[in-house]
Amino acid sequence: MSVAGEAAEGAFKVNSLGNLENADAGSGRLQWDAPRSIWNMSFIAGALILGPIFFSWGGVLVFLLLSGFTLCVGHSVGFHRRLIHHSFDCPKWLERVMIYVGVLVGMGGPLWTVGLHDIRDWAQRQSNCHWFLRHGKSAIADGFYYLNFKLLFDKPPRFDAGPGISDDPFYRFLQRTWMLHQVPVALILFWLGGWSWVVWGVIVRVAVCFTMHWYIAHVAHRRGHQDWFVEDAAVQGYNIAWLAIPTMGESWHCNHHAFPASARHGLYPRQADPGFRFIQLLEWVGLAWDVRVPQNLPPRSALTPLSDRALSLAAPGQEALSREWAQAHRPNP
Repeated sequence: MSVAGEAAEGAFKVNSLGNLENADAGSGRLQWDAPRSIWNMSFIAGALILGPIFFSWGGVLVFLLLSGFTLCVGHSVGFHRRLIHHSFDCPKWLERVMIYVGVLVGMGGPLWTVGLHDIRDWAQRQSNCHWFLRHGKSAIADGFYYLNFKLLFDKPPRFDAGPGISDDPFYRFLQRTWMLHQVPVALILFWLGGWSWVVWGVIVRVAVCFTMHWYIAHVAHRRGHQDWFVEDAAVQGYNIAWLAIPTMGESWHCNHHAFPASARHGLYPRQADPGFRFIQLLEWVGLAWDVRVPQNLPPRSALTPLSDRALSLAAPGQEALSREWAQAHRPNP
């Protein structure tokens, strides 16, 4: 949820969506999303067929380095923590660089990404959330539908990414051309290392990255560890420790549901969060400021602490609200 949509009283709305009073999160139909489906299935097939043929340790190293760089700088920090949640401030030129790196991940353009995130966030707060966004089916079924179809609501919310995003000519350009930006990467890799680097640095990388993006959304909304229970959300988030490194800290999803405007997702000791470490690096060199963390966010009600450490990093007002809420909702002995 965008930070502009978070009220100090704890009420939430999704900043890019309107007409929510008339929207219905439970009624809609699936439609084959031809461009994304062909893109996704082509890259998966290419990775499975060409990856073994053009295997080399150099190609694997390129795959790991480019995946880590684009997922951390582009997707986790640029797309998610900056563009969607505005969890820190930075120069506009740096924001645009990070968003371009996010496009290189190969999942979609910036406007599509904001819309997908905010519509899913809104729907998962509704008791009648459609199964497509609830991630309630088996992994195989959920992945098949997610990678090939889109949900058309009967009564959709109105989407507008807002000033600085929807009216940014560069972001509109990236939205129109996001698929084409793998071409210069492929040309550079071919010049440096031949076909092995192209296959592993583009085809395998893109296939793994968008598949992992779906998978973390699937598992982190089903079961796992929780420190907080979000009372006003029908679909809960869970912390998935073993995915923290490959997702750059995005798998601490219970923490993120509890404090969506926080730039830090790994809130507790031994919760690795490479995305937040990169933001700290930017802050250290003077390229990021006003970094939001639970200690400096407005207090929020409707959060029930589920562990002793849950309140350790919250602001004093947040701690008081949460303890009061927990006391009121504690079962009778």
